[in-house]
Amino acid sequence: MTVQLRRATADDIPLLAHWDEQPHVIAATGDDDVIDWADELAHQDDVQEVLIAEVAGRPLGVVQIIDPANERTHYWGDIEQHLRAIDIWIGDAADLGHGHGTAMMREALERCFAPPDVTAVVIAPLASNTDTQRSYARLGFEPVGPRTFGNDDCLVHRLERAVWASRRAR
Repeated sequence: MTVQLRRATADDIPLLAHWDEQPHVIAATGDDDVIDWADELAHQDDVQEVLIAEVAGRPLGVVQIIDPANERTHYWGDIEQHLRAIDIWIGDAADLGHGHGTAMMREALERCFAPPDVTAVVIAPLASNTDTQRSYARLGFEPVGPRTFGNDDCLVHRLERAVWASRRAR
């Protein structure tokens, strides 16, 4: 199974909005923010991109990659330069448990670490989402501490470039 990431377009807005309403997505990402996808897509640039993950041309999930120190909303607050942050989810519950999330993360990490100045990637799953945290640990992410985003209690994880490179080489 090969997952490919492509930049989301305005044509994807109805699908993204539908995925946002799915119970498993809300359970994994929290429900305190309603994403304005038209606004998100309008602001894609070298600091923020929204990607649709596809298998054989069929959309199955979304990946957002941002430069957390320089993105316009300052969601991550005061954070060091040369990082990338990922937000990721699978849209339909039927696609869970088939390895798609791991494949999506691997593709996203390739993209994140493509610029040579990126030192690490951060991600903030809900503190209650222990299954996802185990999945990130298998990819080399390490927990760095709790953090509240909006009303969501999260556990920030970080993957250093050297760890990613050593696991990638296997």
